[in-house]
Amino acid sequence: MDHEIKTIIQSSSKNILDLQEIVPTIIESIECIVECLKNGKKVVIFGNGGSAADSQHFAAELVGRFLKERESLAAIALTTDTSVLTALGNDYGFEFSFSRQCESLVNKDDVVIAISTSGNSKNIINAVKICKEKKAKIIGITGNSENDLKKESDIILKANSSETPRIQEIHRIILHLICHFVEINFVKN
Repeated sequence: MDHEIKTIIQSSSKNILDLQEIVPTIIESIECIVECLKNGKKVVIFGNGGSAADSQHFAAELVGRFLKERESLAAIALTTDTSVLTALGNDYGFEFSFSRQCESLVNKDDVVIAISTSGNSKNIINAVKICKEKKAKIIGITGNSENDLKKESDIILKANSSETPRIQEIHRIILHLICHFVEINFVKN
């Protein structure tokens, strides 16, 4: 067990260091979100399972605060309304759980953050396609395998791993980096 724990820690550490390779894309994402929010638009986030939790966490950091006091920022996670999710799953099918919400909530120039470790979840891809039709900017957050989310996104942020737990760890760091630098743009001195 000792050796395996150390191996996992080393793998996670390597993945964190690999983030340095995508710093320009992280900056592009931050600038995209800041522009969206400064123009009175909103950030819409969604994902399944652990990515659903990350979506909710990210929205809470923007609406509340990350580290500094500042105005509340417009963000919504599509994973939080169980009545909507279960009604859509029942009436339309799980693969439409996010796309149907996007039809009514996403507008032109909003930023949509789609989080998927596999990048191939039908409900994520269906939603992204609707958001593209509505002329929203799509930021996909995924792993390093070739997948549909990469093809459908305007900006792609990928964890350099194919293991779900390692991907999720990196996604949380990416989201915290985005929160940190988006927030700085809205702090009044």
